[in-house]
Amino acid sequence: MTVTADMAISLDGYIAGTNVAMDNPGGDGAEPLFEWIHNLASWRQRQGMTGGEDNRDSELMREWFDATGAVVMGRMMYDTGEEFWGDNPPFRAPVFVLTHRPRPALVKEGGTTFTFVTDGIHSALAQAKAAAGERNVDIAGGASTVQQYLREGLIDELQLHVVPALLGEGLRLFENLGGGRRNVEPVRVVDTPLATHLKYRFVK
Repeated sequence: MTVTADMAISLDGYIAGTNVAMDNPGGDGAEPLFEWIHNLASWRQRQGMTGGEDNRDSELMREWFDATGAVVMGRMMYDTGEEFWGDNPPFRAPVFVLTHRPRPALVKEGGTTFTFVTDGIHSALAQAKAAAGERNVDIAGGASTVQQYLREGLIDELQLHVVPALLGEGLRLFENLGGGRRNVEPVRVVDTPLATHLKYRFVK
């Protein structure tokens, strides 16, 4: 089992724009980070749609879907995505939501369940690992959640989809990581017209 984080990121290191809010989940100016995904065949299929481009980008997205057995996310990501995902979210797996506000678990269509975890990142990860079986656990976001897991050295692999855009401001991924150096080794580089896909493994 591998603990992963898989993020779209701008050339200048942002994973969201400014003014992230319930009605603006990506933040201002963040459209380039996500619009390349919307016409991929694997993404559209996951959303219950047909058609789309069946290219190398789509293959990488499908690889993530197939490998992921459970997901961890922060409460902000859940709150901003809940209405967009609707009754049939795209995860098709157990999702563990970090929160300070407890609420009952939610069972959705398509195999997605949301469990709300109030006792910290280690508990959420342990529950996700138990639920994932032999598949991966993905730390989905947002920035603060991924940073917490990076800071604790709990992520094994990091995949960045580097989009050819400069946002100039917003939420950076590589901030608030604490002191100390962490070594990484490259696993794969895939360059397409839409993004450069970089996968790294953290050296333990």
